[in-house]
Amino acid sequence: MADEAITFNRSELFELELELPNNRLADIARTLIGFEERYERVHKDMHILSNPEEVKNWSKTHYATVLPICEVIADRYPLMIFEGDVGTGKTATAECSSDRLARQLRKPAMLFKMSTRVRGSGKVGQMSSLINQAFGIVTSEAGKKKCAFLIIDEADSLTAARDGQHSHHEDKVAVNTIIQKVDDVRRFGGRILVFLCTNRFSTLDSAVLRRGARIETFHRPSGEEREKLIRLDCEGMGLSEKQVHELVSLTGPDATVGRVGFTYSDLRTRWLPEALGYAFPERKLTPEDLFMAARAISPSPVANGGSK
Repeated sequence: MADEAITFNRSELFELELELPNNRLADIARTLIGFEERYERVHKDMHILSNPEEVKNWSKTHYATVLPICEVIADRYPLMIFEGDVGTGKTATAECSSDRLARQLRKPAMLFKMSTRVRGSGKVGQMSSLINQAFGIVTSEAGKKKCAFLIIDEADSLTAARDGQHSHHEDKVAVNTIIQKVDDVRRFGGRILVFLCTNRFSTLDSAVLRRGARIETFHRPSGEEREKLIRLDCEGMGLSEKQVHELVSLTGPDATVGRVGFTYSDLRTRWLPEALGYAFPERKLTPEDLFMAARAISPSPVANGGSK
């Protein structure tokens, strides 16, 4: 007999619950290198998924009828898949994109980030029960008027391929449940949009991949993007052009030694704090501190199945 499923409260099911629009997310978007360019690429898909009726109105305006393509578009799954290496901004982009779209739609909205606790403790049927609870809360919040955005981070832990040799029965049930829930939210007419964020894209179940209305790949920052970040975060330190370019080089890939470049997370949560630690609290931060820190730490290794 299956063990009795445990009911979690909202704070345990979700790492984050926010009403949108949210000023903090708007501030993050302004410092998220490459966000505007990426949002320009993905927002049209997000907008169409969230407004299927607008597509029909477009058709009526330009063709005086609802074209068959509109029904095809309306039948897409409200699922965005963000894949790429650890620390490349997938989750932050999903959060900021949800906030930006909520502002553009001018609708009350909620943002949820599912907790990894939904994996449960291994009891039979528990994981699927917790996933059902989480989606139940999201759909309840969406109701008839609100929009809801659900982010499932580290999605590979819940949506790994069911035909894998080491795939556990409970993991297969969890994948089935996620697929069912994504299918079910289509009935909300675009008021719910789901983001799957993963650094192990190659492990995702094929049925999940087929449902992705858009698959967006995140790479480690290019030299141009690292330069933008360094100029933004090191403003006021008096760095010369030569020093900025040297830091761009030090934090980039080096094929001669098989080194990958730093991720955004490496730069902001490891390199800059390391450099600050050399100077604080006795003296000012110097360019040499930044150089030393760049040489002292190693870039995060490429995740298995992720993008470089």
